[in-house]
Amino acid sequence: MASNEIRDESPKTSTSEPLVGSAIDTTKAHSARMYDYYLGGKDNFQCDRDAVEQVELAFPTIKLCARVNRAFMHRATRYLAAEQGVRQFLDIGTGIPTPPNLHQVAQGVAPESRVIYADYDPLVLTHARALMHGTSEGATTYVQADVTDPSTILTAPALHEVLDLDKPVALSLIALLHFVQDDQHDAYGIVDTLLDALAPGSFLVMTHLSPDFNPTQVAGIVDAYVSNGLALQARTHDEFARFFDDLEVIEPGITGSHRWRPDHEATVEVGDESLDDMDAKVSFWAAVGRKK
Repeated sequence: MASNEIRDESPKTSTSEPLVGSAIDTTKAHSARMYDYYLGGKDNFQCDRDAVEQVELAFPTIKLCARVNRAFMHRATRYLAAEQGVRQFLDIGTGIPTPPNLHQVAQGVAPESRVIYADYDPLVLTHARALMHGTSEGATTYVQADVTDPSTILTAPALHEVLDLDKPVALSLIALLHFVQDDQHDAYGIVDTLLDALAPGSFLVMTHLSPDFNPTQVAGIVDAYVSNGLALQARTHDEFARFFDDLEVIEPGITGSHRWRPDHEATVEVGDESLDDMDAKVSFWAAVGRKK
């Protein structure tokens, strides 16, 4: 097994302190640790919490946004497993594990589901074994690889051991592509390369920060990330839709992440808010598309 591939069925041990590795800088804010803090996790440091405070000054509902975004991932995964019969999932930009993780949702519907998690970050590698505790009928594997070089994912031996790319795969890119800036990488080319490797009948599941609903506050989010040394690029509806140009977009189409096939979990997050109010408070586009 290559050194950047981890397979481990041992359960996650409980801890009240973040895990720290030699490659992790605890003096600078980190997007994965910030997202962990948004979701109420403990794997973050004071620098991350300080950065989140900056984001909250610009966009006070950022924690609600993160919860709604994750709830969309749960619904989309459950829909693909239960209603589309998908049994293979490739989740890129995994981040710090926050139960229920994608494999727990998919294997809760179909225990034989097979899941590959991929992330480039040594911080996530530190936590990766927490992702490996899945069902005995299925498989869960973590690959350390960089989405900006999709070949590192597609050529990983573990991917081909776990997934059969001649059969449909759900490609999950949740809150990831807004960290890929146009002046540094070709985000559309990256997605095309990944989809080209997948069989017809595969799916793209994506969410993305957008300025369309609340431009001033979203600009404040971008500024807060940039001031902490983190790249971030919000994209408009048309820019987001371009990722789905050659796909059949599943109903209800491209919509706010809170509006996509809402269930009880989504209703709890929305509470008494109107959908129009939630649009501005979430400011994320979401969609699921099928490869023809």
